[in-house]
Amino acid sequence: MIDNIEFTHQQARAFQPQRLSAPRDFMIPKIISDNKDEKPLILEIGAGKGKHALSFALQNPDKHLIAIERTRNKFDAFSKLATLQDLSNLDAIHADAIAWTVHALKPNSVAKIFILYPNPEQHNPNQQWLNMPFFEFLLSRLQVGGEIILATNIQSYMDNAEHQAAKLWCLPNNRYRVPVDSQRTHFEVKYLARQEVCWELSIRKPKWYKTRFDNWQA
Repeated sequence: MIDNIEFTHQQARAFQPQRLSAPRDFMIPKIISDNKDEKPLILEIGAGKGKHALSFALQNPDKHLIAIERTRNKFDAFSKLATLQDLSNLDAIHADAIAWTVHALKPNSVAKIFILYPNPEQHNPNQQWLNMPFFEFLLSRLQVGGEIILATNIQSYMDNAEHQAAKLWCLPNNRYRVPVDSQRTHFEVKYLARQEVCWELSIRKPKWYKTRFDNWQA
């Protein structure tokens, strides 16, 4: 837990959302413009074949999940299952998450963001989520009090994420070991079956947290 820190980030290099074009076949789910029931909006980045997304939507009918997957074969498998399950509180999106987020989401609109077992980018650490200037933009879409959940089986990735959350982004966070019986994603099942330690980082956006993009909208 990070206590008594100044809630202002230290990221000097600014993300440039105006340079990003909308994804191919771009679409915005109806829930973003017409959330009559005021359901909390949840975002999953890198949904894979949809194991977590389908389970989460089924177990949380009071929330609306938008789950994004970039890889075509994974998305096709996810989309097929989502069609069969036919949940009104789930939107499966085939797109690059960065471009889609820039063009689709309003500031301060998302209650929770899941980033479960992302590519560790061990040979390109600048592409790790908390090392990217885009992370500031993502924080601008998160509601005050909202939460980002990051999970990985790579200890060095988690060590860096925890450090960046506290030192670069100045955000309160908690790190946990994932329970051995957790089965949120196919990767999680595989790693835990091999008796690997999986880690989870919970990051909260505090009141008065400011980003460059709090009023920016495509």
